[in-house]
Amino acid sequence: MRTPGKQRLRSAVYGLYERRLARSLSPDRMPRHIGVIIDGNRRWARAAGDPVSRGHEAGANKISEFLDWCDEVGVKVVTVWMLSTDNLTRPADELEPLLRIIEQTVEELTSIGRWRIHPVGALDLLPGATAEVLKGAEAATQNVDGMLVNVAVGYGGRRELADAVRSLLLEEAAKGISIEEVAERVDVEHIAEHLYTKGQPDPDLVIRTSGEQRLGGFLLWQSALSEFYFCEALWPDFRHVDFLRAIRNYAQRERRFGT
Repeated sequence: MRTPGKQRLRSAVYGLYERRLARSLSPDRMPRHIGVIIDGNRRWARAAGDPVSRGHEAGANKISEFLDWCDEVGVKVVTVWMLSTDNLTRPADELEPLLRIIEQTVEELTSIGRWRIHPVGALDLLPGATAEVLKGAEAATQNVDGMLVNVAVGYGGRRELADAVRSLLLEEAAKGISIEEVAERVDVEHIAEHLYTKGQPDPDLVIRTSGEQRLGGFLLWQSALSEFYFCEALWPDFRHVDFLRAIRNYAQRERRFGT
């Protein structure tokens, strides 16, 4: 068991290291767009002997803190994956409290008034109340001159691509263009124009917590040239120093963009 004196010393050393790390970062090497897969909430709760909903609450509380860190270093866009399409199949006794937590979190992010909120996902798959909160957040923050925050709720990369192709075909059909003509001239730019994140820069850096080293369908199209950083910490335990390490790791890489 640590004594109060040892705890104070550890805290002081940790603070010194954190400040040194922050000073070492170059403003010219910051990612414009960070995507984050917030993973490990349920494991965090189970390890503490708490209900799963407590883990989701702890994870939700971390989001605004993470956005503050991104804001501080000049990130322009953040995409936070809060709920996947696969998560929608979870038992009702877990899913319903989770949706309420998401609604509350989005409302709190909106009330901060510093960020533009943009929902990305299949809103038609969500309960009406949740979809309305997401739409309301976007409307309420559309004129905010600040960091753009994509809240990915009911999001799946495969579903996004299917929606993009469907939207493209419907748009072309409305112009009277045949399916054969569309097939002949469609290219990657046409599909990109129909993604949930259309008009945004693709993520430079994707962070995933909890030690899992996979995307799980997150921003499949957009992350083709992204850098990835996998962190062992469960999302509720993700610290400022973990964030700074991710930024430093990104800044030290030589990006080749597929060449």
